[in-house]
Amino acid sequence: MSAKAVVRMPGEGKELSLAGKPLRFLVAGEDTRHTSMFDWTLPPGFFTGRHVHRVQEETFFVLEGECEWEVGGRKITATPGTYVFIPPGVPHNIGNASGKTARMIMTVSPPGHEHYFEELAKLVAQSSPPDAAAIAELRERYDTTQISNLQK
Repeated sequence: MSAKAVVRMPGEGKELSLAGKPLRFLVAGEDTRHTSMFDWTLPPGFFTGRHVHRVQEETFFVLEGECEWEVGGRKITATPGTYVFIPPGVPHNIGNASGKTARMIMTVSPPGHEHYFEELAKLVAQSSPPDAAAIAELRERYDTTQISNLQK
């Protein structure tokens, strides 16, 4: 990969829909060797469920709205300006318990998590409710061990 700057102007870059809201790719594995970055909009009531990564590091920076997160057993009300770094091995649940949309910047290192989001969007679009076994297999392939699907 040759070194080149990545500039994404508003409205540029790949975008897909998760839970009916946009997730925009800012930097992906094709752009970098070290991290991927996303502009992620969470609808009210959306939660990832408690999970853990063996290798991946994640960061979150809240831009708009209010989120309720559990990180390493600690409950956090994340408002604009809140930053969280989650190293490998720390269980967490990222979600939006408020009645309004929330938006954040998320990074995942090493890169490649964009492929998880692409495949997840396809799986969710295929059936309602989504195929739980297929989602569990997808999570495991992308370094995500689901601990619980509990909302809070």
